[in-house]
Amino acid sequence: MARKVNLNADMAEGFGAYDIGNDTALLDIVTSANVACGFHAGDPNVMDRVCKQAKIKGVSIGAHPGFNDLWGFGRRAIPMPPGDVERMVIYQIGALHGIATANGMRVTHVKTHGALGNMAAVDADLAMAVARGIKAVDPSLIFLVPTGSELLKAAEKAGLPMASEVFADRTYTDTGDLTPRRLPNAMVHDPDEALERVLRMVEDQEVVSTSGRRIPAQVHSICVHGDGPTAVELAMTVRKGLEAAGVAVVPLPEIDLT
Repeated sequence: MARKVNLNADMAEGFGAYDIGNDTALLDIVTSANVACGFHAGDPNVMDRVCKQAKIKGVSIGAHPGFNDLWGFGRRAIPMPPGDVERMVIYQIGALHGIATANGMRVTHVKTHGALGNMAAVDADLAMAVARGIKAVDPSLIFLVPTGSELLKAAEKAGLPMASEVFADRTYTDTGDLTPRRLPNAMVHDPDEALERVLRMVEDQEVVSTSGRRIPAQVHSICVHGDGPTAVELAMTVRKGLEAAGVAVVPLPEIDLT
């Protein structure tokens, strides 16, 4: 199973005096961080702290734009015209770009958050709005997208570098979409179960739905949600298991996306 994969987590999702997730611990495990940019979570201080720590640990950083929904953590669907979505993405990438530049870093990728990502994964117009926003800022940014989604198609259509992502701690439906969080089997909290699933995805280049359907999937990057109750233990188990299987876990810019 000799190959390279990326391990990423959503971070900087606290706000003011409130922390969500253990960013410090996760930055010792993952190789890329998706940094909340102030809309669904995050603020300048949180973003700055994560960037500083990521630089020390050699973790690449990407923008994690979502809906302007602090109360709902960006997980509530907000209907918006595509043009508004495009500008919203531009705005949030710009926020992280400023913080990153101040710390001698660069933004390497973009990954949509929550409801924005879920909606754009199945809505071609919304997906293209996100892609246009990314390309307007920097066409060299890697678009980190769910495997088999409209976001993946939009990345290809826009000519953006594209990395296909699977999830260590989420299950899949028969259509290859993530199981909605409202359902009891949506999340995977057991680290050993997560590792078993990840090794199968990397080796077979496919995801397996909750009913057992096998769905082809490119696996460039694996996500662990940083706000989960077993996030740190699960991420560590997955990384150690991948490396034990001969898989190198590297920052996203080091992945061969051809």
